[in-house]
Amino acid sequence: MKKVLRKIDKPLLITTFIMFCFGLIAIFSASYVKASFANVSAFYYLIKQGLILLLCIFIFLVVIRIPTSLYKKYINITMYGIIVALALLFVFGKTVNGATSWFDLGMFDFQPSELAKILLIIFLGVYYDKNKNTNNVMIVIRPLIYSLFIIVLIALQPDLGTVMIVFLLTFLIFISLPLNKQIKRKVWIIIGVGAIIVSAIFSYLYFVKDKSIINSYQLERFNILEPCKRYTETGTGYQVCNGYIAINNGGLFGVGIGDSTQKYLYLPEAHTDFIFPIILEEYGLIIGIIILLFYFIIINRIYIISKKSSTLMGSIICYGVACFISLHLFVNLGGVFGLIPLTGVPLPFLSYGGTFALIITISLGVVQRICYESKISEQYKSLENNIKER
Repeated sequence: MKKVLRKIDKPLLITTFIMFCFGLIAIFSASYVKASFANVSAFYYLIKQGLILLLCIFIFLVVIRIPTSLYKKYINITMYGIIVALALLFVFGKTVNGATSWFDLGMFDFQPSELAKILLIIFLGVYYDKNKNTNNVMIVIRPLIYSLFIIVLIALQPDLGTVMIVFLLTFLIFISLPLNKQIKRKVWIIIGVGAIIVSAIFSYLYFVKDKSIINSYQLERFNILEPCKRYTETGTGYQVCNGYIAINNGGLFGVGIGDSTQKYLYLPEAHTDFIFPIILEEYGLIIGIIILLFYFIIINRIYIISKKSSTLMGSIICYGVACFISLHLFVNLGGVFGLIPLTGVPLPFLSYGGTFALIITISLGVVQRICYESKISEQYKSLENNIKER
């Protein structure tokens, strides 16, 4: 274990540890009012998230010890497993805020769509590493079909935020692949034709049959203009506008830790989706900018590990994890600031949520394992070169 820990990326480890710790403080500050109104201890959400983070430390230490060669053996069965799990949600799933996205496991709820993201990243890395020299279009497009299955199952829950992230994640990984240009062109043609057919089907259902897989509340989220003119207690304008009030209250230096007014149930998801406005209200814009700088450091370190990876599989996986964190950051903050539709996506490291914290930890553990293996490979190559020179 000490050997592995010595060769992992220290800046990435330190910045992620700081962000998780700061997130724990922010979650407590944003949640104790809601906990009090729910007649539970003010420390309820703090304790739950703290226990999850202790589990995260254990999971991280396990993941960094697992050789990436084992991914090739077990990724296919795990992909089938997550697809089955997503399908079983419609039988055994728990519905929250209109979405059947969770399994109730007693002490905590498990959201398989979060696990699907990292499994999909690993699957794409393993698959395209194995088939990097193929000239067969169907071989290239096969993993995109798996991704489509996952997207459809998540869309039926419905969870539009996760659909957006899985779709963009697949897209960003695919365009980064070092495939033959002619093969890529053919794949894009197939995808384009498929997109036209799907769009035509949805247009027919919506305009002719007056049916939609998106309910009226979700459709309202696409109306992102002037949210404060749509200020109702059930609408997204209510949430976004109260987020604006929190940000305005905070100014440059904040109103003080624990002194937010908007967490007094003005923002119903203050400790999850809307935790960043609460942070800006209590700590101020300057701390908010520092947090964004920390995100940049984390994403940049993962990207550097991706570039230095000794295998295409490792490079794709690290790049996918960097995209995963970036997309969550973009979708959450974009919705909170009213720039894109509000989708209920958690903010990495800072939002309350057990499943998401575990998936982020697993993702970082995989990245650190790839970093370790790349350094070992580099040492072997350097040793071989020294032997040849002698």
